[in-house]
Amino acid sequence: MALKEQIEGDIKKAMLAKDKDGLRALRAIKSLILLEETKEGSTGTLTADAEMKLLTKAAKQRRESADIYKTQNREDLAQAELQELKVIERYLPKQLSEADIRAKLADIINRVGAKSPADMGKVMGVATKELAGQADGKVVSALVKELLNN
Repeated sequence: MALKEQIEGDIKKAMLAKDKDGLRALRAIKSLILLEETKEGSTGTLTADAEMKLLTKAAKQRRESADIYKTQNREDLAQAELQELKVIERYLPKQLSEADIRAKLADIINRVGAKSPADMGKVMGVATKELAGQADGKVVSALVKELLNN
């Protein structure tokens, strides 16, 4: 089932359950999908990869917004962002643990033949493709730096 159809079905369920927070988040996701489908040069449908990129971007935006709201002591707005983030994460692949990310990065470093921090670009190029949607880019970047410095 395509993500759009799954979201539409979940919107109906949220309406019946009177889940206002979930409904708001689902409508935001549907809006993102519709905007992407109708933008200039688009084919009208999204690939699974494009859907994952869209959801990952939306999740990242919610995380960053929640952090900003927390630093500004706006806990009410931060909670709303975190609620939406929980809904978005239901549609993303399971996030890898730090230990799993380390193991995959060590394998990537060996395959690429990286020896020093100067090789970070090579490693990140492969890592971002292989770990797309499974790990946050900031975490991956920090771990790559750490592994290459050791």
